[in-house]
Amino acid sequence: MKSIVSFIYLFALLLLSIDQYPKEVSLFDGFTFNGWEGDTLKTWRIEDNMIIGGSFKKNVPENNFLCTSRSYGNFILKFKIKLVGQEGFINAGLQFRSVRATNPSNEMIGYQADWGNGYWASLYDESRRNKTLESPDSAKVLTWINQNNWNDYVIRAENNRIRLFINGHKAVDYSESDASIPLS
Repeated sequence: MKSIVSFIYLFALLLLSIDQYPKEVSLFDGFTFNGWEGDTLKTWRIEDNMIIGGSFKKNVPENNFLCTSRSYGNFILKFKIKLVGQEGFINAGLQFRSVRATNPSNEMIGYQADWGNGYWASLYDESRRNKTLESPDSAKVLTWINQNNWNDYVIRAENNRIRLFINGHKAVDYSESDASIPLS
């Protein structure tokens, strides 16, 4: 999404890889940004064993992404997400199978498990096709989510198939037909 303003995005991550690593792999140690890269001085911080992005004190002028330093192919990613805020475009998401853009360097190119009003639990293609690829029924998804509270989000990326689950409900089941799209 183009303008993320005044949000807090909290998450704890756990990766269960399907092929290469048949065991659970923690992506976040709860204390440091070891294994991560991004703007850890202004946008991202760690509080109470959570990664937090955004601010209640000032608007976030542009997208900003925190990235793992490792690449993953097929995986099951489980995390908790909470989005709060009152002013501006309140939106967040988790990029995967993505790479940093070179111009502008603050953008990512790839899939985003989206989160925010109008985009709850949808699959967006950030800076590539710039569109929502698939989204759940807008009335149903509002009964599944806990606005301003914690939600369980699961991403299953298996070959060209991507499934998104929110609080146990399947929100998206998308199969990529473009063979040129990277699978990691």
